[in-house]
This record gives sequence, structure tokens and C-alpha cells, in this order.
Amino acid sequence: MRKYLLIFISILCAQSLYSQADSTKISIQLKQNTIKEAISKIEAKSDYHFFYQDNWTDIDSLKYTKNYNNTVKFILADLLDKTNLNYFIKDNNIVLTQNRRIYSKLPTNFFVDDTTSSQNEQEEDSFIKPVFIANVAEEEPKTKINNVITTKTEFIGKESNNNKNAYYTLSGIITDGKTNDPIPNVLVRTPDNKHTSVTGLSGKYAIKLPSGVNNIEITSVGFKTIKSEIILYNNGTRDFVLSESITELDEVVVSTSKSEEIRKEIAGVTVIDVKDVKNIPMVLGERDIVKVATIMPGVKTVGEGSAGFNVRGGKSDQNLFLLDNGVIYNPFHFFGFFSALNPYTIASANIYKGNIPAQYGGRLSSVFDIQTKNGNVNKLEGEGGIGPVTSTLMLSMPIKKERSSLTIGGRATYSDWILKSLDSDELNNSSASFYDVILKYYDHINDNNTVKATGYYSHDAYNITYDSLYTYRNAMFSVEWNHKFNNKHSGSLIVTHSNYDLNIDFEQGGADDFEYGYSLNETMVKLKMDYDLNDKHSFIYGISSKLYNTDPGYLDPKGGENSNMDPLDVEDEKALESAAFISDNYKINDKLSFIAGLRFSMFNVLGPSTQRIYEDNMPKNDATVSETITYDDNEFIKTYTGLEIRASLNYDITDDLSAKLSYNKNNQYIHLLSSNTTQSPTDTWKLSDLNIKPQSAQMVSLGFYKELKNNTYEVSLEGYYKKMDDILDYKVGAELVLNENIETEIFQGEGKAYGVEFLLKKKEGDLNGWIGYTYSRAFLRSNSTYSEEIINNNEYFPANFDKPHDFSLVLNYKFSRRYSLSANFIYQTGRPITFPAGAFQFGNSEYAFYSDRNQYRIPDYYRLDLGINIEGNHKIQKFSHSFWNISVYNVLGRNNPYSVFFVTEDGNIEAYKTTIFSIPVPTITYNFKF
Repeated sequence: MRKYLLIFISILCAQSLYSQADSTKISIQLKQNTIKEAISKIEAKSDYHFFYQDNWTDIDSLKYTKNYNNTVKFILADLLDKTNLNYFIKDNNIVLTQNRRIYSKLPTNFFVDDTTSSQNEQEEDSFIKPVFIANVAEEEPKTKINNVITTKTEFIGKESNNNKNAYYTLSGIITDGKTNDPIPNVLVRTPDNKHTSVTGLSGKYAIKLPSGVNNIEITSVGFKTIKSEIILYNNGTRDFVLSESITELDEVVVSTSKSEEIRKEIAGVTVIDVKDVKNIPMVLGERDIVKVATIMPGVKTVGEGSAGFNVRGGKSDQNLFLLDNGVIYNPFHFFGFFSALNPYTIASANIYKGNIPAQYGGRLSSVFDIQTKNGNVNKLEGEGGIGPVTSTLMLSMPIKKERSSLTIGGRATYSDWILKSLDSDELNNSSASFYDVILKYYDHINDNNTVKATGYYSHDAYNITYDSLYTYRNAMFSVEWNHKFNNKHSGSLIVTHSNYDLNIDFEQGGADDFEYGYSLNETMVKLKMDYDLNDKHSFIYGISSKLYNTDPGYLDPKGGENSNMDPLDVEDEKALESAAFISDNYKINDKLSFIAGLRFSMFNVLGPSTQRIYEDNMPKNDATVSETITYDDNEFIKTYTGLEIRASLNYDITDDLSAKLSYNKNNQYIHLLSSNTTQSPTDTWKLSDLNIKPQSAQMVSLGFYKELKNNTYEVSLEGYYKKMDDILDYKVGAELVLNENIETEIFQGEGKAYGVEFLLKKKEGDLNGWIGYTYSRAFLRSNSTYSEEIINNNEYFPANFDKPHDFSLVLNYKFSRRYSLSANFIYQTGRPITFPAGAFQFGNSEYAFYSDRNQYRIPDYYRLDLGINIEGNHKIQKFSHSFWNISVYNVLGRNNPYSVFFVTEDGNIEAYKTTIFSIPVPTITYNFKF
């Protein structure tokens, strides 16, 4: 077999293309044979000799099982149809070429200008003028400024008579060479800027280019520019790997013709820039991505230092919080002062609060999708911080160089030491500690297979009084296998397990000692597929299923024989939530695109269980029980189903102005039981069952997104309206803890929310930051005919988290490359509260009666924080780089009330307010990276 081919000038001058290949038939049988093996059989049955290169992939990779009794020309055309190979026959020689064709003669118009030649003048054999290009090996420029990599010329597609289109689409994924993470906001363009594309969050790009020779550039801040020459004969793919720019340069600004916010089709997505989080002053100097999210439009908290968040009028249990695809049920430490995530391990944070993609489900309001960094596959690196309350560390190291890595992150507090050093007997007897650890394994097995595995654990322990110890824990494990079937089709198999449990240990050394606990477990399997059908249609589809197991609570007396308590163990709950989903990202034309998604969800309540049946048209209480049914293990108790619609329309009015319209319908089968205004570690989760229905919501939103001054500024204005059904609320005096019949303490009502969100963001320059403003309302109503469930005469009343006005200003000013000043100012309307409206006498006692629920408000909230950021020098040849942050939280010393409560003293009702931070809180933190 001949390996190398001489350039055949004599062949180009040939007078005859056809020979006996047109008429002589041969018979060959192929059974899982490669093209190389088929060629050997053709040579054995004929007088032909083949010339090609052995290292061509298609020669040895494709296998055929066929029987032929035809001409050699027919057999070759069939064998090579799905490859990038062409053939040329001259006498008894057959030459194979890759991508390009060999022409037997020049067309009559070869020396005529393309613009003057007519189609009638061309030869019958369609002709593309040959281009002779020398391959250029990858090389580094010798100057620091020209930080450019030039790749060799590549052919995409196969030149043939079918190449009739003037334009074809080149697509692919751009990744970081160090971490293998996809890189968003990378500009792919031709040098004249006539053809451009910007990668999305998944690192994917798609650029339409003219048929033939094209020069493209791939640029992104912090990475070396790639220049590549592409000869495009058809639609095809080309992935690029960017390498980090290690040259110290002046500031480089890369601008695109269309910003990411303008370009993406999904409305209501907030992308948090992880790198900029360090410049935002936060309480006690902590980097906190979740806290940064709460100062973005549409995301609120009930109060300072509170756990949970409320998105577009939704309750705190209506948010799905994902860490590497696994659910974290309580992503907060120390009652919400800190998030339970190591900030140095996070690669991206995206909040879907408008149109939630069909692949996500189980919550009504939002999805917080947090992805951790892939480890460095080439060298050891680390990052950490030391603050007044916590210390944090992240280490990344290669396991198998250039293939696999391990990332380890840990964080712990030393607040116990601080509390015990204060001059206060109460605080000396208190304790508060927490820690979290994360471990991630990354393995880029080959170009088609990648495996990621993440383990996470967090632990909190605190006691306000000496006799009670509260502990709660999160545990999560996830495995993701990504497989690329071909250039169009890829998939992910995801397995996760999540656990949350709470324990209270009360110990006085007497008859009232007890231990109380609660736990929730879920295990999920998900298959997600991505299929790029063509330039217009890109599909995501798949299935998922998760199994819930909960222990609603147990009470274990510890007082021995003299205990004043009886043991109690509320019956466990089990359910299976499954879904099938599909969405199509349909690019109608260059200006109009549409995402249509469907998700069909099913929730099966499973035994073993004992369920009460209540009389029809009667309130649920002990007196209206008609029967009790016992179900065996895994027996179906109740099945709920729902078709969820996800639709988003994007119209590019101009290159820098777009409008987005979306509609969402979601179902939620799990509920948080909380009698507190804010989410608490002692809250428990309840699965839907025979007597508690799933929640549902529908939301429509419309937004406009504008880019100003060549993408230096972004401005967005988005409005929404949401309608919710079967939202849980509680009867007056409801007992939620260790209640075996929780349905008798709650009712399910309606909710509605609406609002307008405005964001002006400056991304470039010495002064950058954003201004955000939200006007929003959130209301609930009981909508019941039973007197014990009627609240405010069944009229809508403000939800506990209803704050109409929410304003945030975040600024960062760079004095130099090392020094900058940061500030953020927050203003919010005070949240609703129910006040005593008067008092009455009953017997010998005085009692208070209260106003309508949430008729009044606590005082408004506002706060100013300032920070000075000092970076170490930027020398490359340095073991580590440092960053100091000196900040003052609540500079104005504003005594912002967290809550107001009422106490009867000496026959009078007295009001008290609680405040978290009523004085300025200065902190200094040291961050390092190596």
C-alpha cells in the first residue's frame, strides 16, 4: 500500500477522466471491513492501484457490511459518501484526496473575474477555484504584545457537486486549556468584523461564514488570541482550546457587536461574575456569592442575616439550589449570616428567575445553578483567605497530568474563641461554629468522555443557652458523565444524593432532657441529551427521577425513668418524582429566535403510610375524619401529574437592543413548614400526600435589553406577573413540630406577584458597577369557606416578604492596578407585620387582639458599606499573589430593625425590635493565590 502521494501535475493535464471504471463490474463482500480493507479487495479484483495516506482517520475508523456487484466508480462513491474523502481516476490509478477535489481540466471561465462570469459559461462539472495553502505549525509570537497563536489551515466538510450554498455554519465549543471549563463571552470573528459570534454560558459558538477560505480570530480577555484559517465546504464543527495569557499587558478591552445579555434567548437570567465578588463589601469581610445575588433585582431577603431568599414574589422554599447538579437544602451557615459555599471553588453562578429551562423542575420561582471549578490538570495551585471569623482554603492538583485533577476546599470558623474572649457571661456560655468541605474529581478521559464527581459536607453547631445544642448538616454527592457521540449529539448521565438533617440536644440533667431530630434524603438519576439538528434547531431532551425519604421528626426522652416526656416518632414519608423534558432552541432568522420547552412531571406518593380521609366539604380536623387507610411499603397512595410549559421569544430589534417575552408554568411537590418569618434551620420539609396538594405557578414576563457605548453599559427593564395556587399557609396557633396530622394545621391558598426590575450596569473603565431597582408586590389569600381558615375576609394580604421598593448601588473605582475603592448602598421598604390593635378583658385577664394580617410595616431598611481593596504586585515570577480587603459594614450605624415583637408587662403591651448590626462593623481580610 502506498503511503504518500506526489503532486500530480500530469494528472491535472489529463485528457480523459473516465475509463473502464464506468463499465466494468466487480463483486466484493464486506463484513465489518474498513475502507482500507475494501480498497485491498478492489485492488485484488481489478487492475486499479490506490494512492492515499495511511494516517487519515476515515480510512481505518469506519466499517461497512455490504455486498457489491457494480462498477468501481459506484462502489467508491458509496463507500466515501459519508466521509471527507474524494477520489480521482486516471487510467489504472485511483487517487484519494481529503476534503478537496482533483479536476481533470480547467473551466473556460477560470481566468475570468468571478463577478463577470455567468453560470451558463461554467463547465457541467461544478468548480471551486483551488487554493494552495502552506500549513503553518502552531507557534508563539516572540513579542509580548503579539500574544497570538496561529493554527494550521483546516478543511471543514467535503468539496463536491453538492456544495451549492454561498454560506455555511461553523460551530463548536471553546474551553480553558488549564481547567477544561467552557468559556463564556469569547468573541469569534472575521478580521473585517462582518461575521461574528459570542460563546454562551456553555462555551458554544456558531458563526455563519462564506463558502471557501476564511480567516477567523478567537479572542477573550486573559487568554491568548487564536488565528485560524478555515476552508469551509459544508456545515461543520471546530472546537478551540484557549491558553491563559501570562504576559503582563496594559488593559485590553474586547468588545462584541452584541453583548451576552442582548444575545441570549432566555429572559430573566442573572449571571454573577465570580471574579468581581471580591470587590463587594460584605458582612465580616466574607466573599459570598449568594449574598451578592440578594442585591440583584428580583432577589430579596426578609431581613439582615436571614436565611433563605425570595425571588419574584415566591416563598423561600420555591428556590432550587444546585451545586454541581446536587440539591443543597440549607445553603447557609449561622442563621443566614454566611452562605455554606466555599467561594474559591466556584466557577459560575447563574440564577434563572424568569424562564426556567425545561431540564430543571420541582420549584416554582427560581433555580440557582452553581458549578464548581475543574481542577488544574497541569500543576498544583491554591487560593484562600483569612478573615476575622473564618478562614478558607482551596487546593487543586493534577492526578494524571493533562487529564485528571483533584480539588479540595475547606472553610472553618473560630467564632467560639471570639465569643469566649468577650466580657459577657451570657456570651461566654454560648457557642457558634461551622465548617464545610468540598472534594471534586475531574477526569478528561478523551475528547468524547469526561467524568466529574463532587462530594460536599457542611456542619453547623450552636447554642444560645448552656442547656441546648443545635446542629444541622448538609451532605451531597454527585457524579456526571459527559459523552460526545458525534459533532451534533452529546449527552450527560447524572447521579446525585442529598441529605439534610437537624438535631436538638436539650440537657439540664433532669426529667425534661430530650433529643429531637429531623432528616430528609433524596437520590436522583438524570439523563440529559443535547442535539444540534442544524443551524436553526438545537434540542435538549431527557428524563429524570428522584426518590425522597424523609423522617418528619422524632423525640427521644433522655431523663430516664423519671422523664416527663413520652417518645414520639412521626411516620416516615416516601415519594418518587419523575419527569421527561424536551426543548427546542429554534433560530427563526437572524433577528428572531424561540425556545419552546415541555416538561411532564409525575409525583407518586408511596407507602408505607397511614393516611386520614376527611369528610367532603368539611375542614380538616380530628372531628371530620371519616376513615383511616394503611398502605404497604412502596404501594401507590396518590399520583399527581402536570404538564409544564416553558416558552421564551427573543427579538433583536437592532444589534444592541432586544426584546424578550416568556411564559412559564411550574409544579412543586415538596413544601417547607415554617412558622418563622425567615427560613430557619429548625424548619422541616413536607411531601405532598393524600391531603396536601402540590403547589403550582404561572408567570409571564416581558423585558427589553439595551447595550450602550460599544457594550460599555448594559441596561435592562423587565416586568412580570405571577399567579400561584395551593400555597401553604398556617392557621392561627398552628403546631408544626412533631405533628402526625399536619394537614389539620395548614390550609392551601392563592398567591399573586408582580413587579418591574431595572438594572444599569457599567462593565468597563476605572469606575464600574451597577444600579438596580425593583418595584414588586407579593400577596396571599386563604380563599376558604371554613371560618378557622379565613384570613382578612379572604382578601389578598401582603406576604411576609413583600417589600415594594428595593434599590441597590454597587460601585468599584480603580485608582490604579493595585488600589480600588468599593461601595454598596442598599435601601428596602420595611417588611409587613401584624400589630396589636387593642385589648379586651376576659375573666380576670387582659388579652390583645390584632390587626388584619400584615397590615403594618417595620421601618425601612438602608445600609452603606465601604471597602478598600489592595492587591499585591502583579509580577509573574512570584510564588503567590495577595489581595487585602479593608471594609466597614453599615458605615452609617443604621439601627435597622430585623423584627418587631410584643410582650405583655404589668398589664401593658410593650413593643420591642431586634437588630442584627446597629453599629459600623470594620473588618480586614487577607486573600492569597498561588
